[in-house]
Amino acid sequence: MSVQERKQRERADRERLIVATARELAEQQGWDAVTTRRLAERIEYSQPVLYSHFRGKREIIGAVALEGATEMASAVRAAASAADDPRTRVTALARTYLTFAERNPAVYDAMFQLDGGLAFAHEDTPQPLKDAFAALLESLGDVAGDDVHPGLFTEVFWAALHGLATLTRAGRLPPEDTERRVQLLVDRLPVV
Repeated sequence: MSVQERKQRERADRERLIVATARELAEQQGWDAVTTRRLAERIEYSQPVLYSHFRGKREIIGAVALEGATEMASAVRAAASAADDPRTRVTALARTYLTFAERNPAVYDAMFQLDGGLAFAHEDTPQPLKDAFAALLESLGDVAGDDVHPGLFTEVFWAALHGLATLTRAGRLPPEDTERRVQLLVDRLPVV
């Protein structure tokens, strides 16, 4: 391995460490606790080293969001692929999405609540975000119904899931009724 390859590998390892540490700190104490000073202390590198990877907290949030989008897409695809009919697939997708949001609140916030400097629904949207939407579209496009644009249907269904996740987490909806809400949503699909 050349010196340059080793340095690139070390740089990539440091970047992963910064993102993992930010994510861990945010999950434990919230995003307000994530500062470059605290991250530098935790990873045992100087703040200038941290800034050589990320210009600030906003870019770190964006990196966590991209990582989360990749994880969510993988989880949604795995759940959907285990189902054998469209309705079961959509139910599995909804449960997986809501479970991901519940188990990873700081990551979910990075993805959808905080400013990570990422463009959504634009030509320059990062690939992990496009892929996360594609993972939803793969299952939801089939159940959109006649004369309904699959992408628009996916956006509306996603908005419903996001609302359920956000309102439940905020204590506005009782968590014990989550499964009933998922069934109500799925039962209203136009697919038989």
